[in-house]
Amino acid sequence: MSIQVYGIPNCGTCKKAFAWLKNNGVEYEFIDTKEQPPNQMMIQAWVEVLGSKPMRNTSGQSYRSLGAEKDSWTEDQWVDAFAKDVMLLKRPLFVKNGAAVVVGLRDKEVVIRQKLGIG
Repeated sequence: MSIQVYGIPNCGTCKKAFAWLKNNGVEYEFIDTKEQPPNQMMIQAWVEVLGSKPMRNTSGQSYRSLGAEKDSWTEDQWVDAFAKDVMLLKRPLFVKNGAAVVVGLRDKEVVIRQKLGIG
């Protein structure tokens, strides 16, 4: 089983995710999206699975600086925006065996466990 966690090292929610994964004995690979931004095809695949709305980092400066037109953007427009500015992506984003499964840590722990396929 291959789990990748996309995010940035100084993100508080990412740090919580790393601690949770470690405490649960889950091996993972961390991918710093600032150093290794995901390409448009990857983002497109993630949006197809999760939808663009849950993937939006609505608390970040990048999101707040977007104009009101963002409220009527299509999924494709969000994919383009995510590809141009990775800070628009909610963190952490969990990818298992190449497919996006969870974004953020708001789901109940049992749901996260189920989506990641861990005990």
